[in-house]
Amino acid sequence: MEQRYMVTEGLGRLMRKFSLPCVVSLLVAALYNIVDQIFIANAPDLGSYGNAANTVVFPLTVVALAVAVMIGDGACAMVSISQGAGALLTVFGGRVNGETFEKSREYFFWITVGIPVYMFGQAMNPIIRSDGSPRFAMASTLVGAGVNMVLDPLFIYVFHWGMTGAALATILGQALTAGLAAWYVTRMRTMRLTKGDFRPDIRVVGRFLALGMTSFLSQISLVAAMAANNNMIRVYSGLDPVFSQPQLSQIPMAVVGIVMKVFQIVISIVVGMAAGCIPVVGYNIGAGEKERVKKLFMLLLSWEAAVGGIALLIVELFPGQLIAIFGSANESPHYAAFAVRAFRIYLCMMPLACVNKATFIYLQSLGRAVASSALSMIREVVFGVGFVLLLPRFFGLDGVLYSMPASDLLTFIIAAALIYTTCRSLKTEQA
Repeated sequence: MEQRYMVTEGLGRLMRKFSLPCVVSLLVAALYNIVDQIFIANAPDLGSYGNAANTVVFPLTVVALAVAVMIGDGACAMVSISQGAGALLTVFGGRVNGETFEKSREYFFWITVGIPVYMFGQAMNPIIRSDGSPRFAMASTLVGAGVNMVLDPLFIYVFHWGMTGAALATILGQALTAGLAAWYVTRMRTMRLTKGDFRPDIRVVGRFLALGMTSFLSQISLVAAMAANNNMIRVYSGLDPVFSQPQLSQIPMAVVGIVMKVFQIVISIVVGMAAGCIPVVGYNIGAGEKERVKKLFMLLLSWEAAVGGIALLIVELFPGQLIAIFGSANESPHYAAFAVRAFRIYLCMMPLACVNKATFIYLQSLGRAVASSALSMIREVVFGVGFVLLLPRFFGLDGVLYSMPASDLLTFIIAAALIYTTCRSLKTEQA
């Protein structure tokens, strides 16, 4: 009875109550990498080479997140990946030039060492929220991010540790978040763990793997799109009349990485808003309040579109100011010029991208995992990989930039049909 407010309280108020902690936690997680890039970009001995290296290594973080969200407690065996660093970096587009590859390899090694603690912290965050402590989950990520922000300039500018310093600052921040999560596990509100709870139970493992498979496939398909994107940038930079010059060849990789990280900030807000609706949706579905579920869906989509619209105005009107944060004053004029073009083209369908992401998550919360997974895979693999391989053949390096809005536009057409049928089905079920 204590949760009846789920079916009586205003939907907007419920959204704010449940979504805000999710948004903050995801924003902080996204800021880890973008903070690294800001400090790397403004370091004279790293600059665009370091940012290109950061872009190359970023898919590894997404792979780790995919495993974390699927199995919950992380897989420490990921450290062994470091033994094959050279092969993986090539897959992710690391062969831009020698300087970028060396910095990628340096950053990759240390980030890989920290993967187990990153995965544990990411896996525990939603568990802590579900235990009734969203503020603790939020605070643990904020504290870790604060440590990262303090240590980045210290390690990069004062100690001159370069990419190693950037990676170590990230690892130490993530380790603090993981440590706080481990401390919380011993003091959970709704359950008490015993030694026997740490023995694997095949039935339980099979259940949570199945539940997490949608999120896993979504993240892994994103890695495939990133790998294709990075490699096409590398290939068509070499064919571009400007960026084929060795001293400029790292710029497109660095710039697109920055644009993607800015986009990740927006998507973190979007995902947090949608994820915060999941408990509200579940309770109202169970209570038979399908009309409230439909109204919440419409409210969520309108807010997601608004977030995308505001973000679109920022990237279209102020791309020069955005790239200035990432050290454009220290780089060739081609760096800023390409960045302005990249922001304006790559992110021009941002409102549709936000609505698409909200649709993926809401469908999953309704138990329509097949439709959610299919739509996500179509976006990232069919369109995301397909267009990035196809369009550069006709538009050169700009074709990589056009692939993002083209994918979001076509995905939205499919998502709109799913939104329509979902709302109709909820209305029918209510009747």
